[in-house]
Amino acid sequence: MINFFQKLNQGLKKTSSKISSGISDIFTKQRVDSETLEDLQDILISSDMGIKASDKIIENFKKKRLNKEATITEIKEELSKEIEEILKPCEKSFTYEEQKKPYIILMIGVNGAGKTTTIGKLASKFQKSEKHPQISFIAGDTFRAAAVEQLSIWGERNRIRVFKGTDGCDSAGLCYDGIQEAIKYNDDIVFIDTAGRLQNKNGLMDELKKIIRVIKKIIPEAPHQILLTLDATTGQNALEQTKIFKEMCQVDGLIITKLDGSAKGGILVAIAEENPLPVYYIGVGEGIEDLDTFSAHDYAQNLLDI
Repeated sequence: MINFFQKLNQGLKKTSSKISSGISDIFTKQRVDSETLEDLQDILISSDMGIKASDKIIENFKKKRLNKEATITEIKEELSKEIEEILKPCEKSFTYEEQKKPYIILMIGVNGAGKTTTIGKLASKFQKSEKHPQISFIAGDTFRAAAVEQLSIWGERNRIRVFKGTDGCDSAGLCYDGIQEAIKYNDDIVFIDTAGRLQNKNGLMDELKKIIRVIKKIIPEAPHQILLTLDATTGQNALEQTKIFKEMCQVDGLIITKLDGSAKGGILVAIAEENPLPVYYIGVGEGIEDLDTFSAHDYAQNLLDI
């Protein structure tokens, strides 16, 4: 069976091939000079690592390697270490506190980022853990019938109760009733799906704030975690989305999806440099097992195809 490291390697292949072939093209000489460093920085930026992270990586790399001989393997290893250094602060395991029942997890992100699918995958993972928590879903994206239907399918698949309302109903009111039901059924964890229509930023902001206010009326310390789902294929847009959602509410952690379909795997490095939030999970495919915990070392190694 293919392990997640191998899946990650396959998922990041578009990005790592782009970086590796670029490194091979520019480092035809054995000595690292200022011209090759400029070309190397262009490669990092083109993989969506962003200017800030790329500057930092090149500056540190220059201190160690400028005007010195180095093989392509040594160059990749050195770059991998620099990237891992940036990613390391984001490496954090997701945990929930059993004594806080129900533990409310509010899922946010733009439509299409993979929020609903991620909820299903995470719930399945938690169910298989040693704690075997009782879980319920609240279909808070009341504007998209497809999102409610998708969440219902995940609920049936995992034997999880889904609380839903009529199309277009007030999502905050729905969340209020859904949490009351979760308390009644003594649920351990509640996942709340939300809308993500960034076209109307102010409307979305008001809606999220209202949902959070309503949740706190029932459980003052909730939501216990607010998780932002980001689609890696959107590149620099994912960085912008992180900033926007942080303006709307407290973001506790990130889940990065669709790395298997992107040549922009460097975006995680850009996010880590500019918004070093915990990255709890990364996704490299559609299957339940294609979502796993984030390792800075594994990610950096696979990004450079080591």
